[in-house]
Amino acid sequence: MIGLRRFTVLAAAVLMVCGTGAYAQQAKPLGAKAQELPEYLKGAGIVERLNQPLPLDAAFVDDAGRQVTLGTYFHQRPIALALVYFKCKMMCPQVMHGLAVGLKDTGLTAGKEFDVVIASIDPTDTPEDAAAAKKTFLSQMGQPGAGDSVHFLTGQAASIAALSGATGFNYVPVPGPDGKMDQFAHSSVVMFATPEGKMSQYLAGIDYSGRDVRLALVDASHMKIATAKDLFLMYCCNYQPSSGTYTVAVLRLLGLSGMVTLAGIGLGFYFLKRSKSLPGTPV
Repeated sequence: MIGLRRFTVLAAAVLMVCGTGAYAQQAKPLGAKAQELPEYLKGAGIVERLNQPLPLDAAFVDDAGRQVTLGTYFHQRPIALALVYFKCKMMCPQVMHGLAVGLKDTGLTAGKEFDVVIASIDPTDTPEDAAAAKKTFLSQMGQPGAGDSVHFLTGQAASIAALSGATGFNYVPVPGPDGKMDQFAHSSVVMFATPEGKMSQYLAGIDYSGRDVRLALVDASHMKIATAKDLFLMYCCNYQPSSGTYTVAVLRLLGLSGMVTLAGIGLGFYFLKRSKSLPGTPV
């Protein structure tokens, strides 16, 4: 089911400028009206486009300087996806660090159970910028040998626009300390896509728990990498689009507890009745 749910990200997920200047915007409460934002920020934010196909034919350049298309990375594994820019000195490194740590804490292996694609929204970023950011990311993820499954991309404006439009990741250029329009205001969020290249999940903020990242990857993989524990967690947790996190489904837990209790009582009566029917059992 295609979902178009605009959410306002809170705390670390607020609209922020990823530059060296102090351009962080204050968080808005859920349901805040667009006119409460500064005029130049009205074009920034996230619109969830669940099940939206990604532009797999969009052209990019990878961190080794090779010409590629986005579809190069979509095969049999789910994709952890982020849009940032590599010259950013404030928010984007935190988003990438949060994703790297979240992936590390999943216990999953890049190239075996998932791949990573991180694309720049800045057409002036270079493959050298991408390579430097990738090196840091791999170190933080704790899988330094996973370079063939972690891809940092740069591209021209048309390809960037196609990807940001398909993901609902909106951003606007803003002036830096020197007055040049070379920084960007956008939301801090990581996304997940299915192996065939459709949007599956969004997690907001700059810290992403290993549980949430794992569940998002399991969901994006159509349960192909799910364990019994994952299936149990998927049943006991609900994804909340407004916060971009998984929360405990209390009613489901209560229902499950009730079923276990009833099963226990039933077994107790069965063994009690059985023991009374055995020869020599005192009555």
